[in-house]
Amino acid sequence: MIFDVDEKGKYFTDVIRKDAFLSEIQTLTHRIRGYVYVRKGDRFTDEINRPENFIAITKAEILTLDGQVVFSSDFLVVNRAQIVWLMPLEYRHDMPE
Repeated sequence: MIFDVDEKGKYFTDVIRKDAFLSEIQTLTHRIRGYVYVRKGDRFTDEINRPENFIAITKAEILTLDGQVVFSSDFLVVNRAQIVWLMPLEYRHDMPE
């Protein structure tokens, strides 16, 4: 980890702390369940409304509309334009990687 210390002794690091939310995402053809990460101090909606084109999901499961798991992955990115709705299911404070 890289860090700097200012003249007052305050530490600055390149690590961004985030909280994990087990979430469900609906696209036009599939449902995705996995962890969405939100920066400390931000609201869930703040993360969803960021200008980036993609949202990262960890421990992802892709399900058919009737709930059958068709694929799972430790990491998945979803194009925000394909999201119909996104719902947090469970909050996990400082979830380990």
